[in-house]
Amino acid sequence: MAGIDHRQPASAKSLMLAEAQSAPDVVAGLLAESGPIIDALAQHLAGAGVAACVTVARGSSDHAASHFAYLMLARGGLLTSSLPPSIVTLHHAPLRGDRLAAVAFSQSGQSPDLVQTMTALGASGAVTAAMVNDPASPLALVVSNVVDLCAGAERSVAATKSFIAQLVAGLRLHAGWVGDDVLQQAMLTLPQTLRAALQVDWADAVSSLRNVDRLYVIGRGASLSIAGEIALKFKEVCGIQAEAFSSAEVRHGPMALVNTGYPVLVLAPRGVEQRGLLELASELHDRGAKVQCVVAGDFGVPAVPSLPTVAAAHEALDTVSMIQSFYPMVEALARARGLDPDRPKHLSKVTRTQ
Repeated sequence: MAGIDHRQPASAKSLMLAEAQSAPDVVAGLLAESGPIIDALAQHLAGAGVAACVTVARGSSDHAASHFAYLMLARGGLLTSSLPPSIVTLHHAPLRGDRLAAVAFSQSGQSPDLVQTMTALGASGAVTAAMVNDPASPLALVVSNVVDLCAGAERSVAATKSFIAQLVAGLRLHAGWVGDDVLQQAMLTLPQTLRAALQVDWADAVSSLRNVDRLYVIGRGASLSIAGEIALKFKEVCGIQAEAFSSAEVRHGPMALVNTGYPVLVLAPRGVEQRGLLELASELHDRGAKVQCVVAGDFGVPAVPSLPTVAAAHEALDTVSMIQSFYPMVEALARARGLDPDRPKHLSKVTRTQ
């Protein structure tokens, strides 16, 4: 039997690219249609005496959940952590959900482990919610609060528009929960920011990464979750062994692998982490690494090549702009490597884990 041909015809426009390009309109629809629902959920959580929050997710969705969790920790002071579904599905641990909020992030809402975990959390007394692209999915049916991501059917195996929608839904929930009216207002300009982010030229990244087989993606704070998503996409659609690290952690064991020519992508949105990220980029460059930076705002490292990005109306939104610019680049990189971004090896659109 002949194997699946993963090569991409040069003249074809992939579903991945088309869906990534639709993200600004998806975000506009999400803010208009589900924004009030998210605000009502945020107000409910703010008044419910919640002492801690857990997120439940897999894959790209878990990166979006981690982004939300970091915001809640760093900007809201609420203990927020990821709950491994195996705690419920394999260990059958007795959960205590009093004064707990549980937020699931999922595109399809189909995976049995997410459904089982959220069912158990709800039964234990937790306030449950799901950020999901299918409001009639099994996951949506077992939670108390459903947020429709309004992304429409996503046909590309590699998630793009739904991931961005999850980031924005998490940002909206965070802003409403902690009462950040400035961030709420800034989010209204996101569709415009994302349209501009689609226009930036990351061709230098395609040429520099075309023949690599390994790569570090470095972030810190909220940008670490974006680094994780970027590393996943390098693996999924390009076949590159990409690993995401915090700038605070890479100086430990991972630094030993960085030699002359080692490719590194550094994400440096505005915020308290930016200075340290830029210092690390400079250090890696001096060691001979092949470093590229994505820097929001007016700062940078003169000696280190940079990829353009569009600074958002609020620094907490810079990560969304960065991932929007990244998706078309990684799609182009896959094609430059002779691969079909819509048909990554060994993957399917819906993953059902136990």
